[in-house]
Amino acid sequence: METSKKTVIIGASPNPSRYAHTAAIMLKERDVPFVPVGIKTGIISGEKILNLRDKPSIPDVHTVTLYVGPKNQLEWYDYILSLKPDRIIYNPGTENQEFMEMAEKEGIDVLEACTLVLLSTNQY
Repeated sequence: METSKKTVIIGASPNPSRYAHTAAIMLKERDVPFVPVGIKTGIISGEKILNLRDKPSIPDVHTVTLYVGPKNQLEWYDYILSLKPDRIIYNPGTENQEFMEMAEKEGIDVLEACTLVLLSTNQY
């Protein structure tokens, strides 16, 4: 992956027991640039969590990894698609057929997978 390309973590949390938090740590350990975006404030691995409600503009997005359940994704569809990622990873529990089809129509690769497993097995 190009070093200028980054991963956006949607549903980032400062809570160390959350998988999104672990994903941020693992991305940092592997020198993968990432931007945590969520509704909770805080810092993960030295990166400030940007407020999802502000729909922050983020350039050069390679991957969006979702940690928001399907019921809470609807209001963020347009924002996530506006980031123009190359791929969206739907982590376990975030699978959403409607949103996946929308992403595919935009030419975005859709992956039903676990970011933590992909990173652990060098498949990221």
